[in-house]
Amino acid sequence: MDKIDFKKTLKPLYNPPAGEFASVEVPQMPFVKVDGEGDPNTAAAYRSAVEWLYGVSYATKFAARAAFSRDYVVPPLEGLWWADDPKRFIAREKDLWRWTMMIMVPDFVTRDMFQIAVAKTSGKLGQPPQSLRLEPYAEGLSLQTLHVGSYDEEGPVLARLHGEVMPNKGMAFNGPHHEIYLSDPRKTESAQLKTILRQPVKFMT
Repeated sequence: MDKIDFKKTLKPLYNPPAGEFASVEVPQMPFVKVDGEGDPNTAAAYRSAVEWLYGVSYATKFAARAAFSRDYVVPPLEGLWWADDPKRFIAREKDLWRWTMMIMVPDFVTRDMFQIAVAKTSGKLGQPPQSLRLEPYAEGLSLQTLHVGSYDEEGPVLARLHGEVMPNKGMAFNGPHHEIYLSDPRKTESAQLKTILRQPVKFMT
């Protein structure tokens, strides 16, 4: 059977330029999500969230293949990040961060299939996170760029987006900062990590 690769079928969402911010219209898509807070490098809740997301996503993939004879590449891990004061995020004060980690699933995945995948993953990981859910997410108009380098080098890029690019375009925030992780940090040197930085925006009135 053919295997759907959403990085190819939804190429505008996964192929932004490096060094500049491009506009993109992001449609509503379903995601498996888990919420949390704290430093992603040290918080046990973050490690648990990522483990659950991958476990459920792969169990869902296999369920879809069995039920519909439709196969797909599990999309990359994504994260929504925010803090009570946006400057805390740019300053990389990670203990004060809040986050929703998520992985997109195809729209042909049913809620029953998701529940079956959760039950199957529970057999391996135990009790699921309370916030684990299947939920649509819509961003609409957004600015995004490809960042190549370590996560801690994102600060100046975001400062330019917030302090120059958005004001010059007459735009304001319209949702939390969004990151899409195209590289596996376990296998990739930090200087070579590829991360999409996305910010939903709206025009100021």
